[in-house]
Amino acid sequence: MNYAKLQNGSDVRGVALPGVPGKEVNLTEPVVKNITRAFIRWLYRKTARIPGKDPLSIAVGRDSRLSGPEMLFWVLKAAETDGVRAVDMGLASTPAMFMSTVLPEFQYDGAVMITASHLPWERNGLKFFTREGGLESSDIREILRIAEEPFEKLKSVKGVHKPDGLMDAYAAHLRKKIMDAVGKEEPLQGLHIVVDAGSGAGGFYAEKVLEPLGADTTGSVLLAPDGHFPGHIPNPELPEAMESIQKAVLDSHADFGIIFDTDVDRAGAVLADGRELNRNSLIAVLSAILLKEYPGTTIVTDSITSTGLAAFIREKGGVHHRFRRGYRNVINESIRLNEAGQDSQLAIETSGHAAMKENYFLDDGAYVVTRLLIELAKGTKLEELIADLREPAEAKEYRFDILEEDFKACGNRILEDLKAFAEKKPGWEILPDNYEGVRVNVDADHGNGWFLLRLSLHDPILPLNIESEEAGGVKKIAGDLAEFLFAYEGKIRTEVLKNE
Repeated sequence: MNYAKLQNGSDVRGVALPGVPGKEVNLTEPVVKNITRAFIRWLYRKTARIPGKDPLSIAVGRDSRLSGPEMLFWVLKAAETDGVRAVDMGLASTPAMFMSTVLPEFQYDGAVMITASHLPWERNGLKFFTREGGLESSDIREILRIAEEPFEKLKSVKGVHKPDGLMDAYAAHLRKKIMDAVGKEEPLQGLHIVVDAGSGAGGFYAEKVLEPLGADTTGSVLLAPDGHFPGHIPNPELPEAMESIQKAVLDSHADFGIIFDTDVDRAGAVLADGRELNRNSLIAVLSAILLKEYPGTTIVTDSITSTGLAAFIREKGGVHHRFRRGYRNVINESIRLNEAGQDSQLAIETSGHAAMKENYFLDDGAYVVTRLLIELAKGTKLEELIADLREPAEAKEYRFDILEEDFKACGNRILEDLKAFAEKKPGWEILPDNYEGVRVNVDADHGNGWFLLRLSLHDPILPLNIESEEAGGVKKIAGDLAEFLFAYEGKIRTEVLKNE
């Protein structure tokens, strides 16, 4: 078994169930147990504990995936084999699993979350936490390396295989945040708020957070966990997912709508009139809220945020810092800025991963909407906070498959060639201080917008994002880019541009 192939950034992901042609199961019982035992050894080293003398405790939870219960049992049994007190948290959210290491009534040494976020039903994975936060890519590499080695025997103990009330405590933590900020026992009284949990783990938010605070949640959809994801894939980035919560809001005449991904580390929202708070608009409303409380703070985003958003943050008195794609990348950059003395309260990807300094820099969809609900409970109209946000007239993403085996070398070579091409192209200006790929501003005569060509973090793909301030501008910019990209026919697939 090549364990390294199971790494996906700072997560472990693989195929857990048969049934999809060409997708061979690789998250088998021995593999999951070996990875768990490797995490335990890594955690002993991290905490400088002595096996047998200073036993560890870990919390284990899962989302609604069909393979979740069995994988959770495997993790528990592996931990028991190595003398670790492992506690079954049952159905849980990813952020709650981190909180199991810091909430006063829990404070486990580590946590394991069984999830593959928004991926299809046959997939699953493992996320790991310590009290310092989620593990880094380098940590996962080390754990998977350890998993391939023979294991020394650690003292065996009996585990604790029943839920520990984590989600109740986590929900109480969120409720207290809202009550303290608004100064009322039922601060959501009179508000009609609907939730679309996508049949994932987010249904608790309606029952355990909103309703006890006085909200009317009638009209909420897909709250019950179901690993078949019968309504839609629980991913706020997908149009069908956003259409689902928009319909729920409009059909029930709600004041606000909330949508989560499978494991609740991402969220999107919908206003009473059906307008989305997602991508640039979600970043804008969170930035507006935080800039009122922390004037001048730096907002770290990924590389594909719009020019209008940058102007919005600047006009609100903030600093916009674009960085590389990948939620761990933006979080770590925000942490780095703080350590260097530059205040940064928010790290957020356009995908909806949002982490705040005040909340352990944990990417937590439930905490994000909790922050929005505090404003609603105070009488703030969220749409007024972002009335000045200039959205592009058009936006489109193209994805070019890289055909060469050494896709990173090929992709980087194309990006270097694009810099030389762009420097000579009339109306194009390479954006300075860009941390990923090649970002070019395009003047009014050549498409009135910008584009970013970058290399995917893990896959043999060159994504191209284009935005324009005018109708027809994306097509104009794509057409000019085609002149450059068609020269690489045979190295990349350019069919998506043939009609531009």
